[in-house]
Amino acid sequence: MARTRNRPLPSGRVSERDALTFAVVLGVVGLAILVMLINVLTAALTFLSLIGYAVVYTVYLKHATPQNIVIGGAAGAAPPVLGWAAVQNDVSGYALLLFLIIFTWTPPHFWALAVARKRDYEKAQIPMLPVTHGEELTKSFIVYYTILLIIVTLLPYLTGMSGALYLLAAALLGMGFLYYALRLKFAPKTDTAMKTFGYSIHYLMALFSFLLIDHYLPLFWPE
Repeated sequence: MARTRNRPLPSGRVSERDALTFAVVLGVVGLAILVMLINVLTAALTFLSLIGYAVVYTVYLKHATPQNIVIGGAAGAAPPVLGWAAVQNDVSGYALLLFLIIFTWTPPHFWALAVARKRDYEKAQIPMLPVTHGEELTKSFIVYYTILLIIVTLLPYLTGMSGALYLLAAALLGMGFLYYALRLKFAPKTDTAMKTFGYSIHYLMALFSFLLIDHYLPLFWPE
């Protein structure tokens, strides 16, 4: 694939054996640190997310189904739950809500890249949705998931997790994402898919930044 051919493994600068050894050592050391210095719950959840991403998604799902990114997105959405467990030593509904936001964000984010790199996935024989079902259906699904994402991102406010600042930011950022999704669907240009992909990255960073700011704002601006 053109976008990955210069990475250490495809280019041959690192052997598969060395990469696997490094990954195993890093994983074992990381889990040991979590067990000894954080808590067992975080270590267990981290292990599950590691297996989910490195084995279930990468080895199996990526090559087995066009819904790979939807199902495999669960592993990618785990970090907020891991962070919550590390601090609280439990998994609350708010942690799962953060998980749900990233889980819903992942398909429109990655499908936009898949549209832009469709030929690469065809050559690599990876059954991404644009390859198996066509670009138009994929673009429609990007719109549907973006609308669902906007609804999901309102839940922190509706459940009392956040305040008005986050609500305003979530609504405006969501409208921006929907703009790009609709533009990709109905008025695409050569670079629209990559622009949608790029916006999705900044979108998630901004969304969680406003969630954090909204949480700490009362400390600096009490009512």
